[in-house]
Amino acid sequence: MSRIGKKPVAIPSGISVAISGAQVETSGPKGKLAIKLPAGISVQQSGSELVIVRVDDTKKAFHGLVRSLLQNMIIGVQTGYTKELDIQGVGFRAAISGRKLSLSLGFASPIEYSVPETVQVTVTNSTAVVVTGADKQQVGEVAARIRAFYPAEPYKGKGVRYKNEKVRRKVGKTVS
Repeated sequence: MSRIGKKPVAIPSGISVAISGAQVETSGPKGKLAIKLPAGISVQQSGSELVIVRVDDTKKAFHGLVRSLLQNMIIGVQTGYTKELDIQGVGFRAAISGRKLSLSLGFASPIEYSVPETVQVTVTNSTAVVVTGADKQQVGEVAARIRAFYPAEPYKGKGVRYKNEKVRRKVGKTVS
C-alpha cells in the first residue's frame, strides 16, 4: 500500500469538491480545477477529507500520484502557485501587453510568447517576471518555457533564471 496514498487529503473551509464517477472537481477563490481519475482508483469524501481508494492491487503506482494531484488542486484553488523569474543582462528586458509577453534577450528581434488563459504573468521593473495561477503544473510549465528562451549561461551569468537559482560560474579563457 502506498504510504502517500493512505493519507487523507484535508478540505479547508471555502473549498468545494464535487466527485462524479471518475471526475473530481475542486473550486475555490483562485478558480476551478478538475482531474480525471485513472481506472482502478476512486475517491470518497468523508466529512472534510478526501480518501483515495484502490479497487485492486493492479494500480499501485497511481495511488500516491492521485493523492498528490488532489492535494495540489486544493492548494491551487485556495492560495495558488507562483514562480518568479529574474532576467539579467545588459539590454535584457520583458514587457507584457494583454496575453503577449515580449522578451528582449539579445536576439535580432524580440521573442513573443502567448500566455495561456489559465496563467497570469506580470512584469515588474522590466527584469522580474512573476507567473501565477491555480494549476501547479501549468505555472511550472509556463515558467520553464520562458526560462528556456535564454537560460542563464555560466560565463557572464546573462539570461533568464528562477528567483533563487544559483548559476555555477566558469572561468573564461585567459590570454597569455
